[in-house]
Amino acid sequence: MFLPSQRQERILTLVRQQGAIRLSDLVEKLDVSAVTVRRDVTALADRGLLRRVHGGVTLPHRGGREPEHRRSTFGPTVPGLLLGMVVPSVEYYWPQIIQGAQTAVNAAEGRLVMRVSSYEPGEDRRQITALLERGARTLLVAPVVSGSHGLDLLRWLATLPVPVVLVERQPPPELPTLQLDAATTAHALGAGLGVRHLVTLGHRGIALVLSRQSPTSRALRAGWGETMGELGLPYTEEWRFDVPVYGTAGWTAVYDEVLRRCRELGLSALLVHSDREAIGMVERAHDLGISVPGELAVVSYDDEVAATSDPPLTAIRPQKHRLGQIAAELALARVAEPDPRPVHRVQLWPTLEVRESCGGPTA
Repeated sequence: MFLPSQRQERILTLVRQQGAIRLSDLVEKLDVSAVTVRRDVTALADRGLLRRVHGGVTLPHRGGREPEHRRSTFGPTVPGLLLGMVVPSVEYYWPQIIQGAQTAVNAAEGRLVMRVSSYEPGEDRRQITALLERGARTLLVAPVVSGSHGLDLLRWLATLPVPVVLVERQPPPELPTLQLDAATTAHALGAGLGVRHLVTLGHRGIALVLSRQSPTSRALRAGWGETMGELGLPYTEEWRFDVPVYGTAGWTAVYDEVLRRCRELGLSALLVHSDREAIGMVERAHDLGISVPGELAVVSYDDEVAATSDPPLTAIRPQKHRLGQIAAELALARVAEPDPRPVHRVQLWPTLEVRESCGGPTA
């Protein structure tokens, strides 16, 4: 009976000798179960020591051309190229990203087919499989990337026989060498832009208000804290609030409590994700007799409907349409180019749209 480390070294030796090997062959050569082989292969792949492909493993870095099954006769302007896209929602944030991808696919004379997965790893896999069966030659995916199910899903994506580009998702630290392209927004930097704008207007006490349902919250929380620290501004976790979605049951009481606590703590500005919640904060502030921007400055994150607030909200705007376009271009290039491409991780900066909710000069 071999120890796991001995089995894994044997697997590496076999892969080095043969260049690539099927999982079923490893089961036979090692005389262990398929489950054991998959566990050892996963451990090696997660460390970047080999690469999983459909049905087998290879060395992570190989010279020459890609295997034939990874090459395609489709070019960037060949009619009929089918690009599959799986997104967690078709509301609020995602429509502009989808439209951007559609722009790139139309320019390539291809066709975009979209499915929705609703933040469920099992549903992600089901929808992706359906698109592959439909004939998708490349995929844009915004999957769940957290937890054991998310890690398994990412590992599976890396073995698919078609190129996959992650959209607004990065592989977690547990998978440092996962060979998947990605197009993302620098959300943490965007939060920092909001903080810096408020500081230039004289604010020092800046609260962070996050929607409880937002998958972007972690990055915004990191960007807010890092920027406050970089600027030498004291802050505590008491300055961060998680709130329900604007308009859902009990939202007014929670928003009122946030505003009351900000007044007690001497905080004069809010960075709020997203526009809905920022509009709700402004609405409650008005009903409580708090002047915006006279007594309280507000910056929103997303800029979907921020300009319709009263007063119009200064906002951080992720470049969603451009992000979708770039993600699709990455996928199309992956199909069109016969030679191996390095992994591409493209990150777009959000922009600051200055309006009336912070006072000071507006654009």
